[in-house]
Amino acid sequence: MKKIYILSAVLSAFSLQAQFTVTVQTPADFKEQDAILYTLNGSKDIIASKEQVKNNVWTFKYPKNYSGMMKIYFPTTNNSISFISENKNVSIKLETQDNKVKNIVYQDESNDLMSKLQEGSQKKELILPALTQIKEYYKDNTDFGKALKTEISRLSGGLNSVDQAQHPFIYYYNTNYSKFLSADNSKKVTQEDIANFLDKSNDLLETSSLLRPILVAYLNTGGNTNVGASVDKLLDTLKVETPRGQTVLSELIDIFDVYDMNEFKDKYLGLAKNLKCTINDRLASTIKSNTNVEIGATFPNNKFQSPLNTTAKSLYDVKADKKVIVFWSSTCSHCESELPKLLEKYNDLKAKNIQIVGLSLDTDKDSYSKKISVFPWINDSELKGWNSSYVDTYNVHATPTYFILDANNKIISKPDHVGDVLEYFKIK
Repeated sequence: MKKIYILSAVLSAFSLQAQFTVTVQTPADFKEQDAILYTLNGSKDIIASKEQVKNNVWTFKYPKNYSGMMKIYFPTTNNSISFISENKNVSIKLETQDNKVKNIVYQDESNDLMSKLQEGSQKKELILPALTQIKEYYKDNTDFGKALKTEISRLSGGLNSVDQAQHPFIYYYNTNYSKFLSADNSKKVTQEDIANFLDKSNDLLETSSLLRPILVAYLNTGGNTNVGASVDKLLDTLKVETPRGQTVLSELIDIFDVYDMNEFKDKYLGLAKNLKCTINDRLASTIKSNTNVEIGATFPNNKFQSPLNTTAKSLYDVKADKKVIVFWSSTCSHCESELPKLLEKYNDLKAKNIQIVGLSLDTDKDSYSKKISVFPWINDSELKGWNSSYVDTYNVHATPTYFILDANNKIISKPDHVGDVLEYFKIK
């Protein structure tokens, strides 16, 4: 009995240990305390754990088997780095300047190999065509001509082969990227090819970052003109009762949202809401974020971080007959053209007791501060860009995004452009 107890204790202790670790080293002058580790599900980052720095090193212990894309986000300095896991220890060294990541040194074998393959692939796609054209203007017997010929020959060759047994994720990623997403027009695939791949692929599909671009490729294949029929056929193949089918359905809803294909978004969001089976987390989050911002829904409250032009602590504390919520960014070209028009009519809106609340998806504090210095309305930002909580809570896929609320914070309109906002309030 004693031996059994000891064995049980050993097994319990082993189960508490990490399956693998992720270690990130930074210079001493990198002013960051916290770091958040994310895994990937389709196109959604999933928080895995949060750690604090110790002697300029973050160490994450991941307790389960995981192969796929991962990300670490540093919330204070708003830096993020991406890498892969093949269920082996990951070691990364960051080179920084002024609290910004300038270079990533991958010290483990898997990430080093993946980085080199990615670099080679990009050079082949972007640089090789240019070098081929330049070569026509130089003779082969010149030093430069010889160098050009050597580089063209090197880039024209295939990438180093990847051992599938040693590097299963890298093999999976590169093989399927080349097959389904290559710019090489000679590699033709049909919708049936893609549907079969999505149906038969293992779980690496969800963690690879390939799912959404392959779905876009599916929709675009063959100049598809009957989107609804193609999507119905795909979902029938995958079965929406399955986790894979639901993840694909979720991704498609988001794709239709991003591309303003509202007819299809509404159709498949309705399908998702009416499912009678158990819903996976991925689809549940899509349903929730869309439900949050439906016409007639109460707009979720937002606790302000560092608001300007108000003493209110939260969105609900702002009292007005109507509110215009605008999600924007100082780096957004459309915002550059639209927000000045809102500024021009600000006094007319204010006279009708209409409050404007700008919530920025900026990351750079200086750029944000410079922009809002001319905006007299309420301004706030988490300064986390697309890592902001706004994205999931309010289903924001683009900037600017507008909402009009009544006095009780119910959504009464979702204008597409600033002109629609002004037209709603009969302001010319």
